[in-house]
Amino acid sequence: MTYVVTDNCIACKYTDCVDVCPVDCFYEGENMLVIHPDECIDCGVCEPECPADAIRADTEDGMGPWVDFNRKYSEAWPVILESKEPLPTADALDGTADKLDSHFSENPAPQAA
Repeated sequence: MTYVVTDNCIACKYTDCVDVCPVDCFYEGENMLVIHPDECIDCGVCEPECPADAIRADTEDGMGPWVDFNRKYSEAWPVILESKEPLPTADALDGTADKLDSHFSENPAPQAA
């Protein structure tokens, strides 16, 4: 089992989960986070920390594509080790349907110089 980030993180990018992760398996895109499914130790401490309820166990129905999605982007994006402020759109877009089609960015998070 592993945990994965789903589309409700898109355009919110709350990072409360990052602070509690004991293995640093979160990776940061421009407007969302993902979990590397091979690094996740299945402890589950991140799931209740997500204000957007965007983290799910891969054993839930329909999570297979999200495991693949999280794997793909965790291999392309930089690891995130500390929490940050959520995106300015977080409150307004939390719970919005179809964010993968309308708001997702494949870009990695901008890195500090």
